[in-house]
Amino acid sequence: MSDHLTIRRPDDWHLHLRDGAMLAAVLPETARHFARAIVMPNLVPPVVTGAEAAAYRDRIRAALPAGMVFEPLMTLYLTEGTDPEDVAAAHASGLIKAVKLYPAGATTNSASGVTDFNKIAAVLERMAEIGLPLCTHGEVTDADVDIFDREAVFIDRVLDPLRRAHPGLKVVMEHITTAQAAEYVRSVDTGLGATITTHHLVINRNHILVGGIKPHYYCLPVAKREEHRLALVAAATSGDPRFFLGTDSAPHIDALKEHACGCAGCFTATNTMSILAEVFEAESALDRLEGFTSLNGPAFYGMPANEARLTLIKGPPFHYPSKIDSADGPVTVFDPGFPLHWQVDD
Repeated sequence: MSDHLTIRRPDDWHLHLRDGAMLAAVLPETARHFARAIVMPNLVPPVVTGAEAAAYRDRIRAALPAGMVFEPLMTLYLTEGTDPEDVAAAHASGLIKAVKLYPAGATTNSASGVTDFNKIAAVLERMAEIGLPLCTHGEVTDADVDIFDREAVFIDRVLDPLRRAHPGLKVVMEHITTAQAAEYVRSVDTGLGATITTHHLVINRNHILVGGIKPHYYCLPVAKREEHRLALVAAATSGDPRFFLGTDSAPHIDALKEHACGCAGCFTATNTMSILAEVFEAESALDRLEGFTSLNGPAFYGMPANEARLTLIKGPPFHYPSKIDSADGPVTVFDPGFPLHWQVDD
């Protein structure tokens, strides 16, 4: 097997960059390897209007170090008061590439999300008309539903009825974590895709809980049983164009992760490409890595693949920094728990 792999430069179809000091610290970690990224809008306050998305885009561009090339793909945070025409105008101008649906209370900074799905019907209809994708955080928040079942219940109670009510709507099931989600995507011919994170390809719930609580493996949706991790690996490495990379890289300072009520999120921007090369090589699927990271996402979003290339080189184990410093405090880089032999040739 070759010790060099050259692919089109990848994109990240689900990324948290935060703002301010954290944005300045983590943006270079993504821009080093990724050409573009769908940027999540769950700031405080959230990015709800086109004007707010434009201002956030400008802050991202201003934070990009000189010499780095990176395009932020902006999104809007869907609320029950979102104006369909503001969404349409932001899309027509080329500013936004998707709208993000958070069920209220589902994850970090989701308090402004949706409770009554009937109140967003007009926005979804307008999005279907103009071909603007809806990105979903696919979990119900009902207190009586076990946290490990919330994705599967979301598909049955929310997503499938929503798609039937709006048949022309393009939907991305973001950061899927279950075999049921992967199978649901396969059951649909058009208009439905799914992102898979780096960390959900590597960890299961034992990694979080066995031998003591591991806060840097805690994420939402939470990692599930090993059978689900294996189903995600099979989907990601299958070559099926409906699955593509969305890291959901989510930085929090250590003080907020290592806390009595720790924040959800794994920070994987730094070492994602090395981890993915290991995962795909283990499945004898290195020839499919480019599709997952660089081709399938652009095809779903109707964008061209990147012309620039990225080369991975296999050698002795390569060690990334364990932490990234920010003015707010250190951020721990995700530890896959195995040696990384593949590194990006910068």
